[in-house]
Amino acid sequence: MKPENIDLLTSLSAPALHPDGSRVVVAAVRPNFRNDSYTGQLWDIKVDGSGARRITQALGDRAPQFSPDGSVLAFLRKDSDGKPQVAIAPGDGGEARLITAAPLGVSSFTFSPNGTWIAFEAARPEEDRYGTTEGISGGQEDARRITTVQYRINGAGFTIDQRSGLYVLAVPPVDEEPYVELKGRAAKAEKKSASASAGKDVSQDVSQDPASGTSTVDETHLGVLGGEKGVPRAVLVTRIDTDAVAPEFSPDGAWLYFGAALHESAQTDLQFDVYRVPLERIFEHLSDNHVTLEVAAPELVTTTSGEVGVESARFGKDGILYALGGALGSTGTDFVGQPVGVYSLGDGTPGNEFRLLTDLNADDFSETSALVPAATAGVWAISRHRGSASPVLVSSQGAQRIDAGQRVVKGIAATQGGVVVVTYSDPQTPADLASLTNGAYTRITDFGAALRDATTVIAPQEFTATASDGTEIHGWVFIPEGEGPHPVLLNIHGGPFHQHDWAFFDEPQVYAGAGYAVLHCNPRGSASYGLDHGKAIKGGMGTVDASDVLTFLEQAVASFPQLDGERLGVMGGSYGGYLSSWLIGHDHRFTAAIVERGCLEPYAFQGSSDIGWFFLGEYMGRDAEAQRRQSPYAAADNNTTPTFIIHSEEDYRCPFEQAQQYFTKLKLQGTEVEMLVFPGENHELSRAGTPWHRKQRFEAILEWWNRYLPVTSSDH
Repeated sequence: MKPENIDLLTSLSAPALHPDGSRVVVAAVRPNFRNDSYTGQLWDIKVDGSGARRITQALGDRAPQFSPDGSVLAFLRKDSDGKPQVAIAPGDGGEARLITAAPLGVSSFTFSPNGTWIAFEAARPEEDRYGTTEGISGGQEDARRITTVQYRINGAGFTIDQRSGLYVLAVPPVDEEPYVELKGRAAKAEKKSASASAGKDVSQDVSQDPASGTSTVDETHLGVLGGEKGVPRAVLVTRIDTDAVAPEFSPDGAWLYFGAALHESAQTDLQFDVYRVPLERIFEHLSDNHVTLEVAAPELVTTTSGEVGVESARFGKDGILYALGGALGSTGTDFVGQPVGVYSLGDGTPGNEFRLLTDLNADDFSETSALVPAATAGVWAISRHRGSASPVLVSSQGAQRIDAGQRVVKGIAATQGGVVVVTYSDPQTPADLASLTNGAYTRITDFGAALRDATTVIAPQEFTATASDGTEIHGWVFIPEGEGPHPVLLNIHGGPFHQHDWAFFDEPQVYAGAGYAVLHCNPRGSASYGLDHGKAIKGGMGTVDASDVLTFLEQAVASFPQLDGERLGVMGGSYGGYLSSWLIGHDHRFTAAIVERGCLEPYAFQGSSDIGWFFLGEYMGRDAEAQRRQSPYAAADNNTTPTFIIHSEEDYRCPFEQAQQYFTKLKLQGTEVEMLVFPGENHELSRAGTPWHRKQRFEAILEWWNRYLPVTSSDH
C-alpha cells in the first residue's frame, strides 16, 4: 500500500436492517482526493449478499435507520451549508427530503416505537456565534467568559456556547407534496399579510419553569427549529444550560430518556447519568401549535452515587432499560483502566434498579457506540477482548459472547425475527458486512476488493512475548515481502487504554509496503486484557509499559530472522507519542524516532488539554515531582536520537504547545530535530484528516525513515 491508496479505504456505518430481515442498508464512506474530503452514499444489500446497489447520490449520506415498520428510511445528509440534517425517504426506495434545519447540524436521531416521532440531538449555538448571524465572523464574535475547566473539546472547539439539546418532531408522510417556494404575486401577498400581523404569536413560546434552574426558551433562542419552507417544527425538550445526548423513547412512547450531567459537581467530575422527560405536552403542541408548551424538569433515572458514569440507554424488547457504564471511583474521575460494562436499569422507573450484568475482567464495551435491542430479550453490545471485538448478547440472565476470531466488529443490527448483521474489519478488509447465524459469520459484501486489487495486503503474524515477571505481551508482526533482514519500526498505539487489534490498519500496510517490518503490541496499560493489565501503569507511566514494548521488540527480533535488530526506529501518536519520546530519553538503541501528537510536558498539559484537568492527575498522580519523574520533557535532556515531531495546529487533546516545547528544547540542546505542523487539523489527523493531509503525512514519514533507516536492495 502507498500513501496515494488511502482513497481506497472504505469505512461502513452501523448497518440498518429492514424489519422483515430481508435487506440491509449501510453508509459507505471513503477519502476522496477530488474534493479533499470524505464522500459517502447509502447502499442497499440483500441479507444473502445479492443485489447490492447504491441508492443515494449525495456526497455525505450516513447513519441510516429504518422506521419500526420499515416504511421510512431516515439518515443524515448534508444541507447546502454542509451541515448534517435528518433526511427521510420511502423505505422501499425513492427520493429523499430534509426534515430538520439545525443551524450546526444533527449528530444523532432515533424513531419512536410507533414511528410517528423522531428525537434528534443538535448543538444550539448562542446568538451571533458560529456564523448564525450574517456579517459576524468567528474573529468578530463576543469574548467568551470561562468559569469551568470543561469548556473545549478536540474536534468541536468551544462547547460552553453550543450546548447539545434534544428535539422532537412529527415525521411527515414520505409521499406528501413537496414544498414550493412562494414567488411573484403569491410572495407579495404573503409579505403584505406578514407586515399586517402585529408582534409574534406568544402561544408558540416554549417555556421552562425558572424553579428548575433553566431559562426561558423561545424560537429566537432555538427552542423551536423548522416550521417553515417545508421543514416540520421541532421542539426542544431538554434544558438549555447543559448538554443532553443519546435520545431513547420509552416502549410506550410517553417518555424520552437521555444522558446528561445535571448534578451539582458536574464541572469537576466525569459522572454522567440517565434522565427522562414526559412527552405528552410535546406531542399535543406539535399536533396543535396553539397549545402552550411547558417543558417538564428532567427526572433522574440512575442511582449510582456518582461512582459510575452511565449513558447510551436503550430499551430491550423485554421492557428492560439497559445502559453502558464505566466506574469512576469515589473521586468521580478515576477512569484509569476501567472497562465499560452493561447495566440494567430495570423498567426505567427512577431509582428502580442499577445492576451490572457483565464481567468487567472478561469484557470491555468501550467500543460500543450504541446498544441494539435483540430479538426478544436483552441487547447486543460489542466487547473488545485480546485484540478482537465480538458481539455479546446481554440480558438480565447474563452475557453470551459470539467470538469474532480475527475480526473487529464495529456495528450491529438485529430484527425481532432473529436476523443479525454486523459491520467488521479484519486483516484483509477495512470494512465489510457479515450475517451472523448460529455463531457463524458469513461475509455478504466485498468493499475491500478495490484495495486488495490495487495493493498487496501484508498479513499480520500473531506473536506473544513474555516479560521477566511472566506477563504476556500480545501483539503482531508485519513482515514485508523479500528475504530481509528488514529495518524494524516499533509502532506504539495511543490511549494508553486502547489496543492494537486484528482490524485492517493503513499505518503498518504503508510502512511494510515501503519495506519496513512493523511491530504492534499491547503493553500493560492497554485495553482488552483484563482489569490488572489496564490499571498496571496508574502512577507509573513509562515503567512496565516501556519495558513491555522493549521486551516485545527484543523477542520479536530474536524470533523472526527477517527482522534486522541493528536498524530500529520507534514511533507513535498521542500516548504512543508520549511513550516514544520517553523511550528515546532513556534508551539509545533507536536510529531515529517519530513523535506524533504526543502528551510530552505534564505541567502545561493539565491546563491546555481538553482532558488535562483530570487525565494526568489520575494516571501520574497530582504530585508535581511524581509527574516530573514520568515526563518525557524532563527526560529529553538525554535524548540524542534524531526526532521528527508531527502535530496539528488545532489539536486540543494534546495541544500544539506540547510539540513546540519539546521541539524547542531538543533544538536548543543540539539534538537533531524537525517538526511538521498541519494547519486546520486536530488530534484525529491520521484517522480523519483531509485526504491530502493524510497523504502528505505518510509521505513525510516515509521520507524521514528513508533518510535514517533506508531500505536497501539487499532487503528485498
